[in-house]
Amino acid sequence: MHGLINRSIQCFLRDTYGACAWQSIASAAGLGFDNFEPLLRYDDGLTHAVVAAAAKQLARSRETVLEDLGTYLVSHPNLEGLRRLLRFGGVNFVEFLHSMEDLPEHGRLGLPDLDVPEFALEDLADGRFLLRVSQLVPGIGHVVVGLLRAMADDYGALVLLDHGGIDDGREVVTVHLLDHAHSAGRRFELAMPGG
Repeated sequence: MHGLINRSIQCFLRDTYGACAWQSIASAAGLGFDNFEPLLRYDDGLTHAVVAAAAKQLARSRETVLEDLGTYLVSHPNLEGLRRLLRFGGVNFVEFLHSMEDLPEHGRLGLPDLDVPEFALEDLADGRFLLRVSQLVPGIGHVVVGLLRAMADDYGALVLLDHGGIDDGREVVTVHLLDHAHSAGRRFELAMPGG
C-alpha cells in the first residue's frame, strides 16, 4: 500500500482522536514505528492491522471508521487542498459524481505509483446513481460513502448514501440525490484564498 494512504489514515486518527490514541493504535497494530512515510510502500497487512486496531480501540465498526476517514479527507482544514481538487470536478454535486471516473487518472498525474480505486458511475435516472468502486482495499466503498457525504454537504446537496455491498469484485455505493440546493454549501472560489 502506498505510504500516502497509510499516512492519511494515521493523520485521521491522530487529528480526530489525539496523538495518544494514535500511539496506542500503532502499538496494537504492531507497526514498530510511529509514523508512516508518505512516499514509501508498505505491506497491505499493515493497513488492515491499523484499521482493525482503530475499530477495536474506538469501539466502532470497521465500516464506521472507514466512513469517518472519507469524511475527514474532505472536511478537515489540514486537507483543504484535496477538497479544492475534488471541487474542480464540477459546479454541482451531479457533475462532481460524473467526474469521479477521472479521479484515478488525475491522481496519477501527481504521483504515478499512487494506488487509486477505479470508479464507474451508472445514472439510474430520477437522481439515483450507482457508483462501483474497485476494491483497492476491502471496505474502500465505506471511505467513498464518507467522502461523498462530505462533498454533498460541501455542495449544499441533500443525498441519501449507502454501501450496497460487493458486485463482481467491486464495492457498490448507492446515491439518491434528493435536492441539488438543500443548503448554501461551503464557499468555493477558483483562486486560492489570498492569492
